[in-house]
Amino acid sequence: MSQEALSIELADEIRRRIFDEPGFIKVTQVLRKRGNLFRVSLRPVTIKGEHKFQGEMTDAESGGRPVIKNFAEEEARDGLEEMLGQTGARELHLITSTGDLHVRVTKKGHELVSRSAKQNRVAETAHDRVKDLPLNRFDASVLLRAIGLADNEGKVLPSMRGKYDQVNAFLSALDPIIDTFSEKQLNLVDCGCGRAYLTLAVYVYLTQMRGFDVKVCGIDRRGDVLETARRIARDLDAAADVTFLEGEIDAVEPPFKPDLVLSLHACDTATDAAIARGSEWHSRHILCVPCCQHELHKSLKEGGPMRSLLRFGILRERLADLLTDQFRAQILRILGYRVNVMEFVSHDATARNILLKAEYTVKPGQSQAVSEYLELRDFWQVKPWLETRLAKRLAPFFARFGEA
Repeated sequence: MSQEALSIELADEIRRRIFDEPGFIKVTQVLRKRGNLFRVSLRPVTIKGEHKFQGEMTDAESGGRPVIKNFAEEEARDGLEEMLGQTGARELHLITSTGDLHVRVTKKGHELVSRSAKQNRVAETAHDRVKDLPLNRFDASVLLRAIGLADNEGKVLPSMRGKYDQVNAFLSALDPIIDTFSEKQLNLVDCGCGRAYLTLAVYVYLTQMRGFDVKVCGIDRRGDVLETARRIARDLDAAADVTFLEGEIDAVEPPFKPDLVLSLHACDTATDAAIARGSEWHSRHILCVPCCQHELHKSLKEGGPMRSLLRFGILRERLADLLTDQFRAQILRILGYRVNVMEFVSHDATARNILLKAEYTVKPGQSQAVSEYLELRDFWQVKPWLETRLAKRLAPFFARFGEA
């Protein structure tokens, strides 16, 4: 045994407090390798209802990014042995519900040990007791650092607070939907996923907090952005369950039939494409937060009794936004979805804060839904892009009202 390895008694204590005693929270070791800082940690997690251990490694080879791997207990024991077998100057910090153990090994191999006073802590963060947000209900620091919402200490970056609030709000809207699934298995598609903030947050939340077996597919047309998303999924050890497909939303087929279709700030008609695909895939739930809506803005005619309202650009733009979302909601109703339109987050987080929440519940083509849509459309003398996109499916319902 190297003179720089931990003493037998201390190594045995660490093993015992991690694997044999209740209350283990986290163990972290930091050392330098070839002049570079190397950090490795281990903590207990529950994934898909199973007790596992999550290892996190950060070094120069990963570019300073946290790389995550989930282990069964036997693999976790091997990982701890590798951690305990390291040599050289290093620091180890063990956190349990009963107290902390801090070990510092000097360059000369001297072992300096300190222990905290006896504790009776619960494995939760202070945020859990202050504000009940989905990402505060479990240790989401690894996720937040990986997707770029938090710093190295796990604190949310001020510049990303709006995005953090949006993801939490979306997860809150998702929670009551998840409660309706008796079997803890879900397939989700995120249309216009971008860097996959929401995609990966939904996956980690549902697997680690809600105990679901989840398959996720993110779709985006920007290949460079998807490469970043794939890399983050690998770092989070989620690549087996989270896949990304490059292409237009209308042209891509996910590898499974989705139970839920999500879309957060897909621009202009990309939101319409997400709604159209969700209905064509017969997704039970569709949740969309639209972004900019330019298509209808160009179609509004300036004559008639509304000409004074349409004269001013900002009022015309906001009217077009509201009408676009109302047309979307109405078409979803025609297709058999029960729809709720709600403000899902404060304006401080984003001005684009309208959520369309739809559940497939009734027979398509209900007369009231069709007539209300046609009256609204004809009053404004427009033809929304979503109607054009779904023309073949809507035609039989419109025909009953004399529409060709």
